[in-house]
Amino acid sequence: MSRRDEMSNTPGTKRTQDAHDAKRANRTKSAPATAAAWPSLPLSHPASLAVAAVATLCVLFSVTFQIHEPDFWQHLTVGREIWRAHAIPTTQIWTWPTYGAPDVNSSWGFRTILYPFWAAAGVWGLFAWRWLVGLGAFALLVGTARRMGVRGLAPYLVAVISALAWRERSQIRPETWVAILIALELWILETRRHGGRDHSPWLVAIAWVWANSHISYHLGFAILGAYGLDAWVHDRRPPWKLIGIGVLGLAASFANPFGWRALWWPFDFALHQRHEPIYVTIGELEPPRWSENLWNGAPLLVFGWPLLLIARARKAGIDIAEAIIAALFVTFTLMSVRFLGLLAIVATPFLARDAEDVMGPLLRRPALAAPWTRAALTIAACIALGIPVWRSMHPGVGIEWRYYPVRAADFMAEHGVRGRGYNTFSQGGYLLWRFFPERDRLPFMDIHQAGTPQIRRLYTFSLEKPEYWRELDQKFRFEWALLARLTFAADRLPDIIEADSSWALVFQDDAAMLFVRRDGPLRGIAERFGYRVVPAGNQKLGTIAPALGRDPALRAAFRAELERTTRESPYTAQAHTLLANLALVEGRIGDARAELGLALAANPWDEQLRKQVTEMAQRTER
Repeated sequence: MSRRDEMSNTPGTKRTQDAHDAKRANRTKSAPATAAAWPSLPLSHPASLAVAAVATLCVLFSVTFQIHEPDFWQHLTVGREIWRAHAIPTTQIWTWPTYGAPDVNSSWGFRTILYPFWAAAGVWGLFAWRWLVGLGAFALLVGTARRMGVRGLAPYLVAVISALAWRERSQIRPETWVAILIALELWILETRRHGGRDHSPWLVAIAWVWANSHISYHLGFAILGAYGLDAWVHDRRPPWKLIGIGVLGLAASFANPFGWRALWWPFDFALHQRHEPIYVTIGELEPPRWSENLWNGAPLLVFGWPLLLIARARKAGIDIAEAIIAALFVTFTLMSVRFLGLLAIVATPFLARDAEDVMGPLLRRPALAAPWTRAALTIAACIALGIPVWRSMHPGVGIEWRYYPVRAADFMAEHGVRGRGYNTFSQGGYLLWRFFPERDRLPFMDIHQAGTPQIRRLYTFSLEKPEYWRELDQKFRFEWALLARLTFAADRLPDIIEADSSWALVFQDDAAMLFVRRDGPLRGIAERFGYRVVPAGNQKLGTIAPALGRDPALRAAFRAELERTTRESPYTAQAHTLLANLALVEGRIGDARAELGLALAANPWDEQLRKQVTEMAQRTER
């Protein structure tokens, strides 16, 4: 009896498409399940329903946190334009340096689906998307585990753990749609492998949708190939049907607005673009930082899954499909944390089955035999494992506006700031949302780092070295520059631009800093709104700090400009913190405490601010 015979207890299919399907079905009819070592619990049992309900709530809560990533504004902009024009843009219309050049937009399908959610319900629509794809994907994965013969409560616990790892990738990105596609592909392939009705022709449609939704389409073919090799080894004949479906799926993938270029894009990125300096600075393309992923289930997925796979293989034989998929996705995740979310999705049904097979003997003990005992333990585990992650997130339905240049864009709109602009690429999506299709307010670089290799190179090095900024500025002659306040530690561009007397800082808050050129068409704005005392960069702030303690007139001017900052934007925790420091210098303890309170209200998640407020309260009491 083969390994798949041993682990399957699903009745064989009554409809046979060919002799191979009939042979597979006949083997499956009489096959016992290895997962039977885990005490069975019907889906309709109240204890099972209780665990399912708690797991559902845990998954929902894990993905219900404030939106803070920058990409979704561009996704919405592109979706809005597709619905407006009833056409898919195939040229670069999102940034001005390469406007009109050929473009590849593999995510157009996702963006087209996403925009109606926003149009119908705004922020609630975006969260409805997160809830639907999260619950839909994990419901399919739990169903897949049941197809694989899992009859206990392990799928619910594993789904909760996987959702904790997938949580950060549940931001409004094409990967969320890919989670559904992977889950559906696994359900189809496992149903087929265990003798159920063969839905594999639908994989052709999945391949087409995937190629028109995300750059990761090739992973679908990798999963299909893993199951094909598994069938070939165990049936000792080529799986012609799966091979044919793979060929048809690849052919269907060419049916996209960009042709072969869209299919070549992930390989071109891996072979050529991946090692460009700009991509080295992007955190999600780096390997996982385990100090940041210790409690979110990532170690179980990356290290625990292979160990469970090996332990199960010693009992029931190697699952070739699982081994290939695990090796592929674990390797990708170790190379780039971006793959952690996809790993969480693809691992869920296998982890559930392997856990039941390996740990089944433990649950045969009389003390754990009662359904409600097992249910209570599973529920407690779901909640206990989630608490460390839930405590660190910002729960609720909403957008963390302090991360986006909302007020800076307001300033640009109110005062006519336009022309050739420069921007931190993370700000590009919001600029598009606010100003597209205005050509003279398009971003210099969008969220996908659009542009030539030379542009990306100059952009990256200009963040740290003045000579590269000068070269970039001479090449494009910028009229305005919008810089993100929160970037990486080596970013010195605010100091670099501030040291150049041809630029004036005219707006700043916690999200962004806006500079305009003093000697161009925006000269009047520079003269009227230019900051004269409060700096944008940390270098000048460190230089001016000692003088503030000695010069009352300088402190007054500094305070006046900070108060202007707080009037122009509600996202000014930094300005309120500096005002608190000025108050301390002048011995106004009560005012310092009030300013810190306002800073904390502007940024309620800042632990350092919380600590300062607590210390200030204690100091006031003394």
